[in-house]
Amino acid sequence: MDIGIIGVGNILMQDEGVGPKIAEFLKTQYFFDPEIEIIDGGTLGLDLLPYIEKFKKIILIDIVDFHKEPGYIKILKGEEIPPYLKTKLSVHHVGVQDLLEVARFMGVMPEELVLIGIQPETIDLGLDLSETVAGKISELVNEILKILNDWGIKCVLQSHQK
Repeated sequence: MDIGIIGVGNILMQDEGVGPKIAEFLKTQYFFDPEIEIIDGGTLGLDLLPYIEKFKKIILIDIVDFHKEPGYIKILKGEEIPPYLKTKLSVHHVGVQDLLEVARFMGVMPEELVLIGIQPETIDLGLDLSETVAGKISELVNEILKILNDWGIKCVLQSHQK
């Protein structure tokens, strides 16, 4: 497998958990051809380095402080990513920024790296996404599927698989 999707975030802090929740949704709802790896990166930070080394193409899903309205979605590619991770919304962002800096230093960055970020509404303690971010799940998934299609990956809903 040359392609990985990594959802990062803390599922105990409401919108912070959007990355892992999207990863789980993709795992349970879609088949991908050729096969790709979908990872709940949680708050692993630097422990994700083996995955960064392993894949040629990676999609990261995370909350990002874009200084926009809650639910705002932006796709960042390659060198566009680090400046947005300098603003810390929570503890794991230090790990993601450090992860990418270490990967660059070691020369193990993937050929393509895409971050699909969403502006959170709340990162208070809680298991549920805010209504705003939960309402953007379909849009986030569609953006991921578009990127995968551009990379030549066929994405099929499990309910449509024969």
